[in-house]
Amino acid sequence: MQKVLIITYYWPPAGGPGVQRWLKFIQYLPNFDIEPIVFIPEKPHYPLYDESLVTEVPKGLRIIKQSIFEPYGLASFLSKKKTERISSGIIQEYKKQSFLERILLWVRGNLFIPDARKYWVRPSVQKIRRLIREEQIETIITTGPPHSVHLIGKTIKENFKINWVADFRDPWTSIGYHKKLKLTKTSQRKHEALEKQVLNMADTIVVTSETTRLEFEGLTERPISVITNGYDGKPLQSSLDTGFTLSHIGSLLTERNPKTLWEAIGELVRENTTFKENLKVQLIGVVGEGVLDSIKAYGITDYVEILGYLPHSKVLEYQCKSQVLLLLEIDSEETRGIIPGKLFEYLKSQRPIWAIGPKNWEAGQMVQAHNAGNYVTHNDTKSIKTLLLEGFQQFQNGELTCNSEGIEQYHRRELTKKLANLLTWESS
Repeated sequence: MQKVLIITYYWPPAGGPGVQRWLKFIQYLPNFDIEPIVFIPEKPHYPLYDESLVTEVPKGLRIIKQSIFEPYGLASFLSKKKTERISSGIIQEYKKQSFLERILLWVRGNLFIPDARKYWVRPSVQKIRRLIREEQIETIITTGPPHSVHLIGKTIKENFKINWVADFRDPWTSIGYHKKLKLTKTSQRKHEALEKQVLNMADTIVVTSETTRLEFEGLTERPISVITNGYDGKPLQSSLDTGFTLSHIGSLLTERNPKTLWEAIGELVRENTTFKENLKVQLIGVVGEGVLDSIKAYGITDYVEILGYLPHSKVLEYQCKSQVLLLLEIDSEETRGIIPGKLFEYLKSQRPIWAIGPKNWEAGQMVQAHNAGNYVTHNDTKSIKTLLLEGFQQFQNGELTCNSEGIEQYHRRELTKKLANLLTWESS
């Protein structure tokens, strides 16, 4: 079997869609005569944990660990709460940031380029060099963020005649939070230079959306393949909630706050007694303070349940019982190409998806293309209120259903087949 070394920072017990992407690829790769070997950090600082994912790691999988130094441990002496928030990617509005938080953001953005896991690069390269020689590995895969993982691939490529695939689960310099790191012009140029070096040295680049592919095509002539995230297995057989439940799964940070949705819900709660009696909004995952403030401001706190981060297995239960699944994204030009990993789990559940995001949002267009629900923009308050009313009427009539089409292409096995074809071509 062809041996492939996969270098990733996130791995069970870490939680989140980035973990599931490569966990699932690794489960299916042996079916295509590819033996995955995984290289991960030892005792890393993960912002989210999901112990249930540990049980999905294939038995017999070779996992190699390298110790890592992360400065978040030192920064936590100043403020553990603020440090954990920043390491999780949660960055508050400028006016709500304390002086200490602004300092921490400046340090994170300008002293740790490309990110705070940069100190894992050098020791990892040393161990991987020996591993390549001993195991006769011909292909390595790096997956980011954190994008410092790609610097491991870059250094290995400079020293070995080896195939290197760089997997970008998210963009690098164009991702939304990048602008909030208080970068100096010099630091911004460093990020851009490193990004360009990686894009032009990797043999193949893999991205998760067409928008990112088009963006990267302006920076490199290297081949770029789109392999989205996906779903696995079949939907759970579960009874639907008896109430009109709208569920959002995943982090709902302040920047993603759907104020027009809360406004429309608030109006309907005051106008429609039956709607008010049946409504329940479930937020599963990390919720930003700005979101909580808006929910309170629009007078709908009593109808919103904050469930926090739940194990993936439990999330699937809530997903299949919900009447409607909410897909929300930041309203900005930079997020048009963001396709949340939860979209594919949503598609599997066969429940109606209501997508609210920026204009020309690729994920929203996918919802429409697969007949899986509705897509409206953030500023379209009238359409959002109409959607709520029509959805509630369908719920009352027992007609709130989903008949999505063509989603089989997103099954993890099909996506792994696409990856395997790419790896086989690279090694030939």
